[in-house]
Amino acid sequence: MSVKIRLTRMGRRNAPYFRVVVADSRFQRDGRFLEILGYYQPLNKEGKDQIKVSEEKALLWLSRGARPSETVRSLLSKLGIMKKFHESRKPKKPQNPPIEQPKPEASAGSVP
Repeated sequence: MSVKIRLTRMGRRNAPYFRVVVADSRFQRDGRFLEILGYYQPLNKEGKDQIKVSEEKALLWLSRGARPSETVRSLLSKLGIMKKFHESRKPKKPQNPPIEQPKPEASAGSVP
């Protein structure tokens, strides 16, 4: 089962809005889905409530292997969720203290 994060169309003719959903790739675009992550209203030009996605749910599904569509990937990038996902996947560098080099011992016959 291939899980996708994609848009499903809602609203009426000439006034669409979209839900960001997690669905099996075999389901229809506006058919069954597993979970709603948020919404996208392209006609709302104010920008404040144009895109709203639950960051926790999105990161959870991305970590489980869900693949976002190109449109959803760009929306998640605008919200900064894709950057957080990629940063969480980077391997952590070990925080080992630096190794101290032994100092050469002064011989008894040398002058300081």
